[in-house]
Amino acid sequence: MTQARITRVLDAAAGGKNHFVADRDAVRRYDLAAPITTAAARAVLQFLCRVVRHLAVEGVDQFVIVGSGVPSGLPPGRRLHDVARDALGGAAPRVVYVENDPMVLAGARATIEPVTDLVRVVEGDVREIDDILDDRVVQTFLDWDRPMAVLLLSGHSLNDDEYFHYVIKRIRQVVPENSYLSLLQTTFDAIPPELVPAIHDLLAMTLPGHAIRAKEEVAALLDGLVLVDPGLVWVPEWRPNGLGTACADRPGASGNYGAVARIP
Repeated sequence: MTQARITRVLDAAAGGKNHFVADRDAVRRYDLAAPITTAAARAVLQFLCRVVRHLAVEGVDQFVIVGSGVPSGLPPGRRLHDVARDALGGAAPRVVYVENDPMVLAGARATIEPVTDLVRVVEGDVREIDDILDDRVVQTFLDWDRPMAVLLLSGHSLNDDEYFHYVIKRIRQVVPENSYLSLLQTTFDAIPPELVPAIHDLLAMTLPGHAIRAKEEVAALLDGLVLVDPGLVWVPEWRPNGLGTACADRPGASGNYGAVARIP
């Protein structure tokens, strides 16, 4: 594999095992440009854990996780469905991971599905949201009469804001009442202006097509949704509660905004 992928880059930066040389090389380049890269990757993964934990505590026991990379850079031996299960007091959540990376798909199917009946891994791309929502496994594995949470973690692959709005609209249309939507988005908002051109070029070289959005653009995508406190914030600022401290002193260094919204 000669092309880095964002999910594998995150995994490599956070100390996981699901990545290739190209991904480690991308991390090395980012570290040279911004030594905070590893901490930023951990901040993103810690945010995901806190979101899943919070929603599970609120009683959500069904999750559709789109574009997570099924990260292995979490605490050893743990995935997001493990976080949900712990927060549910040992009750087993139903979790569908949606991925389009062949390595991630193969690894997850080999290491997750054989050991649990309550997790499924399906092939899908957020750029084909209707195919994801119509997927046979997604339709039959989940209970569509009860609330669920959709974690939309691959907005970086949606360069067209109009289509991104459509993705959110479709999710809002089909999920049950009182479900949740979580969003993760890369930004340059905290990068010193003089460094933006170099980092932009590096991103174009290592992760072509990776969409970057300012906070107001992300807020526009979430317009009409009821945001869970503290709203749209840097990922280290989303309900830290002592759980996950990467970039806590410099939240903007995480390079990502995060939010959770309730779908009435």
